Amino acid sequence: MAKITIYSTTTCPYCIMLKNYLKSKNIGYEEVLLDKNPEQGQASIDTCGSMGVPCTHIVKDDGAAISILGFDKEKIDTALGIK
Repeated sequence: MAKITIYSTTTCPYCIMLKNYLKSKNIGYEEVLLDKNPEQGQASIDTCGSMGVPCTHIVKDDGAAISILGFDKEKIDTALGIK
């Protein structure tokens, strides 16, 4: 199964929608709350090339890495093979 890391904040509505969506699909993820862990901010910028959230980093079983900025359901579905 793919390893998913979400860089988010506690107040971002798109972050909440993304996490709720993944939970509804029974997809686990690791969350990095940037407002509680500001030292992780550079990792989020390095991953998505932006300070925006949510920043989703997916590492597939074959090692391929995909980064998605924002709650882009279509890209997330494609990256995770969700129909």
